[in-house]
Amino acid sequence: MSKDEEPLLTSFSVVLSPAQGAQLKEYLSARAFLFRSVDYAHFGASSKGDKVSMTFYKSGKLFIQGKGTGEFVRFYLEPELLKQVSLGYEEELNEKGNVDRIGVDESGKGDYFGPLVIAGVFVAKGEGQALRNMGVRDSKNITDKMITVLAAKIKKTQKFSVVAIGPEKYNQLYSGFKNLNRLLAWGHARVIENMLEIVKSPKAISDQFGNKKLIENALMKKGKEIELVQMHRAESDIAVAAASILARAEFLRGLQVLEEKFKVELCKGASTKTKELALKIAKEKGWDTLKKCCKLHFKTTEWVQSKVPNKQLDLPNPVLDEEDDDDLDMGSAEKKTPDSISASS
Repeated sequence: MSKDEEPLLTSFSVVLSPAQGAQLKEYLSARAFLFRSVDYAHFGASSKGDKVSMTFYKSGKLFIQGKGTGEFVRFYLEPELLKQVSLGYEEELNEKGNVDRIGVDESGKGDYFGPLVIAGVFVAKGEGQALRNMGVRDSKNITDKMITVLAAKIKKTQKFSVVAIGPEKYNQLYSGFKNLNRLLAWGHARVIENMLEIVKSPKAISDQFGNKKLIENALMKKGKEIELVQMHRAESDIAVAAASILARAEFLRGLQVLEEKFKVELCKGASTKTKELALKIAKEKGWDTLKKCCKLHFKTTEWVQSKVPNKQLDLPNPVLDEEDDDDLDMGSAEKKTPDSISASS
């Protein structure tokens, strides 16, 4: 590990009140944690895959361990249960990192149904604490109902940009890019460029996916003038966390629009339930409807085709190997536009 790399937190302990212990158990139950009996403890619990394991002792001590410890403490335990921050959002605790910046994040890339949404939020130096007090954190740790509430609050206080790419436009763009990371990079770059039309920022921060050159190559003149930081777990930055909330809120809205338009209840993710629903739509409403609701390059589409062989879809070109990204020229995609682009003034 380099000297600049953040060490991975694999254990954490804190004392909880009985009420906090009860609240924690309710939270874990709602997220399908597996409970177990432990001597001298109220309970033990582990996430699927044992990414996080914890024991709440009768003395009141909570002990957490596993490679997901840092994320659990940062995004739930401290902001939700303890109502205090000692570990989370390291950039707020590090004065050198507390600068004006644009946070960028996406939602919908792992969902078969619905749009792909990329959002950007500008956070000026000193604004992070107010957002955190508002409840802003990684959208993966927030309920859908609260996402909508927080998104509305963020839009009232921050400059933002949202690029929403509906399924039909997504499938069209994917056929051109031939690679999800290339499409994501193009979307991130467009959001950064949109933001720079309404704010001046020395830095933009996004999650790292694929080759770092992807977003850099997709940026145009203004975007190439700022410092672009790509890092794992970028949602630990409050600007990226805010962007993740706006992206998720727009994804949920886009999913609802599709449901109302095609009179069908769509599901999130890409599970067995998703496959069964896709098959049902193809059989009952036809391939044309399915094409307008989903991201065709998912393997779910091929599976559905195998079940309804008498109907065929024109699938997007196969995904290229990631190593092909190094030579990507994004210039040819600059004039393509998503279904909707919105930004604050």
